[in-house]
Amino acid sequence: MGSYQIQGGRPIEGEYTVKGAKNAVLPILAASIVTGEENLFSRCPDISDVQIMQEILESLGCKAVRSDERVWIDTSGVSCCEVPRVLMEKMRSSIFLIGPLLTRCGRAVISQPGGCAIGRRPIDLHMKALSQMGADIEEKDQQLIVTGNRLYGTNLILDFPSVGATENIMLAALGAKGETVIHNSAREPEIVDLQNYLNCCGAQIKGAGTSRIVIKGQVPLHGAYYPIMGDRIEAGTFLMAAAATGGELLLREVESDTLRSLIKYLRFAGCKIKRYPREIWLRAPKRLYGIGKIKTEPYPGFPTDLQPQLCAVMAGAEGQTKVEETIFENRFRYTAQLAKLGADIEILQRTAIIKGVKQLVGTRVEAEDLRGGAALVLAGLSASGETIVENIEFIERGYSGFHKELEQLGADIKRDL
Repeated sequence: MGSYQIQGGRPIEGEYTVKGAKNAVLPILAASIVTGEENLFSRCPDISDVQIMQEILESLGCKAVRSDERVWIDTSGVSCCEVPRVLMEKMRSSIFLIGPLLTRCGRAVISQPGGCAIGRRPIDLHMKALSQMGADIEEKDQQLIVTGNRLYGTNLILDFPSVGATENIMLAALGAKGETVIHNSAREPEIVDLQNYLNCCGAQIKGAGTSRIVIKGQVPLHGAYYPIMGDRIEAGTFLMAAAATGGELLLREVESDTLRSLIKYLRFAGCKIKRYPREIWLRAPKRLYGIGKIKTEPYPGFPTDLQPQLCAVMAGAEGQTKVEETIFENRFRYTAQLAKLGADIEILQRTAIIKGVKQLVGTRVEAEDLRGGAALVLAGLSASGETIVENIEFIERGYSGFHKELEQLGADIKRDL
């Protein structure tokens, strides 16, 4: 299981090179199935979710080899269209296999995906769109059997700009006859990265990053080399670690435009920040200020994946902050653990009211999900005394060498096996 032991009160200072994005690499690895050839990816974070995706691809007949931050995948040997239930239950992102398996095999068999318990993440949007493209969907023995040998391009209007549904439709549309147009598509940078990879493989996709994406189907595809984009969520987490501890940090290899919403609020809180195309510099005051009201929204709004970290930082700020969560209804579960550290947080339906306290105090807490676990680490870094964060397997789903990187930046943090 493992735990982090943190002695708080030391500023996060120095330079940090951001790793490849978890939320980009997972759908891209799944997408490699459609090429039927060898692919090489660089900047792949060494996290458990990537390892699980490699295991899934191998179970389908692919070959996958990791060397440092590179992953080589040969998808020529795909011989199975059913994702093993035991692997599917470990990771939400395994849902991305439906689209590429339909394109490659005409059939996909999955069970309900797993992942963090932060709320309902229904796949109805995925199934509705695939059905409109001509797929047959059957639910049997707690499995979804999706068959689509003759998908056709069409105009699709998403009820909500879901990232997962947008990416799955893009991948299924590659095998459809004609042109598919996704309206009200998600605009996240990770979708742009998926488009860029697929276009490197010969696809003809345009519009990613806007609310309208156009995919030309049945275009010949081939393998490619592709570097994964920098992880804006990891970058934001490290920026807030510096902000919470009165530190100074230079981030490298991250698109600063992807973090505009966070940068705005950190400036409101009193941080000095300079943005460059692929770098961000931050200097924090001794104590932050509350930032009033904020709510999570689809990109380019404030990301739900940075909401727990922001709440942890605001728990020690001067003044009040209100945070409304509009994406996942159970995303405030971690606040009960923050309260053990002395945080003054009241939850009213989907809004957290945070009254900053002068000093958090270290104690033993338990991570219950990925981003909530990261929030507890940030709180421990700014608290007095020792904080022990347990159940860190949740955190290591999305952060590679988290404690080692923080230690390099001045934190007193150790990992206990």
